[in-house]
Amino acid sequence: MAGITLKQRFLDSLAGKDVDKVPVCSVTQTGTIELMEATGSYWPEAHYDAEKMAALAIGGYEVAGLEAVRYPFDGTAIAQTLGCTIKEGTFDSQPSVLNNPCNNKEDVGKFNLPDNFLESERISTILDATEIVRERVGEDIPVVAGMLGPAAIAISLVGAKNYLMWSLTEPETMRELLGMGVEVCVEYSNALFERGVDAICMPDSEAGPDLLPPEYFKSLVLPEYGKICAGTDGPMILHICGDATAILEPMARSGFEGLSIEEKVDAKYAKRIIGDRACLIGNVSPVDILLSTPAEEVKRQAKMCIEDGVDILAPGCGLAPYTSLENLKAFVEARDEYYKGLNPEL
Repeated sequence: MAGITLKQRFLDSLAGKDVDKVPVCSVTQTGTIELMEATGSYWPEAHYDAEKMAALAIGGYEVAGLEAVRYPFDGTAIAQTLGCTIKEGTFDSQPSVLNNPCNNKEDVGKFNLPDNFLESERISTILDATEIVRERVGEDIPVVAGMLGPAAIAISLVGAKNYLMWSLTEPETMRELLGMGVEVCVEYSNALFERGVDAICMPDSEAGPDLLPPEYFKSLVLPEYGKICAGTDGPMILHICGDATAILEPMARSGFEGLSIEEKVDAKYAKRIIGDRACLIGNVSPVDILLSTPAEEVKRQAKMCIEDGVDILAPGCGLAPYTSLENLKAFVEARDEYYKGLNPEL
């Protein structure tokens, strides 16, 4: 496979094809303090300015060596566009949702998705950043955009208390909320693909066992995932934080090309359950390992993930802002050392 591009290796991995070595990247947030310093693009401005967003995202590839460009760096763009009040964030903390537009079932019944969703300030900023990234990195580097999933959108609209209660007592209201999330996800995903994104990572941890019993994941959320995957025009990656072990089987048949798991899930077990039905992505701990240990331990853990069967080596969740550049480079070097150990001629 001499001469294969990073983009082709990444897309082949997502498609379940044989590759010479697993890609090493992050499909979750990549902004760190050292990358901000290296690129001159800092939070919070890089959340709201397309030029700065693109520059910081590209830094993950050009400076740290990660084999994909991934942005944005927070999950509030959809929430704010749908009417949530947000806290802006700081240079080392992400924006967050403060208030939700729907406080009761009547609010949900009266709520309408905005007609100009794609033209809203936050969404258009990310679409503009996509075009900047694609032009600057060319066609050989994979570009991955992040986007909230339907469960995450639902909790943004109604708040955690209502989300948890209604999942159990008002399933029809929840289906209405999830349906709105599906509509947003399909429209937004296809707009991103049109502008040059190669894959979309959809964090939807609010659907996972940490919040929803597995049977509710199967009955409420899984059918909506099928609609998203059927309606979008490119590879989709599902990311679930927490211990998703109990829902690995339905995740594997959800229709997503990639499944991103965090370190609470045993990668070897996950690979055995998922098999070749989806590309397994993960799952080095971003806090306990990438942030908190020396480079040699980062390498040891990364090599263990490859040995356990991940198809794309990645952090188990978004990078902590104070993750060192040394450890990010060690993360990439670990993949290279692993394959050189198998074949010294590489």
